[in-house]
Amino acid sequence: MRIGEVARCAGVSTRALRYYEEQGLISAKRDHNGYRVYDSDTVLLVRDIARLLHTGLSSEDVLQFVHCLGKGNSEPPKDCVALIRTFSERLGALDERIAALTDVRQRLAAETDRLAKVLEG
Repeated sequence: MRIGEVARCAGVSTRALRYYEEQGLISAKRDHNGYRVYDSDTVLLVRDIARLLHTGLSSEDVLQFVHCLGKGNSEPPKDCVALIRTFSERLGALDERIAALTDVRQRLAAETDRLAKVLEG
C-alpha cells in the first residue's frame, strides 16, 4: 500500500504517517521509484497510534509499547502491562496539574472578589 492509501484507510494525513515513521512508530519499505510502501497491517497500527496520541500520550510513550498495537481485536501480549502503567502515570500527572490549576483558580477568584469589594466600597 502507498502512503495515500494507508492514510485514507486509517483516517490520518500523509503528514502524520511521515511523522510516525520519523518517530520510529511505523516503518515502510521503498519501491523502485522511492515511494513508501506499507503492508496492509500498517492500517490497524496507524489507527491505534493515532488513537493513543489523541488520548494525550506522547510519541515516546507510544514507542515503548508499539509492539502491542495493530493487533485488531486480538488480545495484546502479556508484556503490554506497560501500556496500563503509562496510562496510570499520565492520569496521575494530569490529576496533579488539575489540582494545581484549581488552586490557582481559587486564589484568582478570591483576589477578584476582594478587589471588587474594595473598588465598590
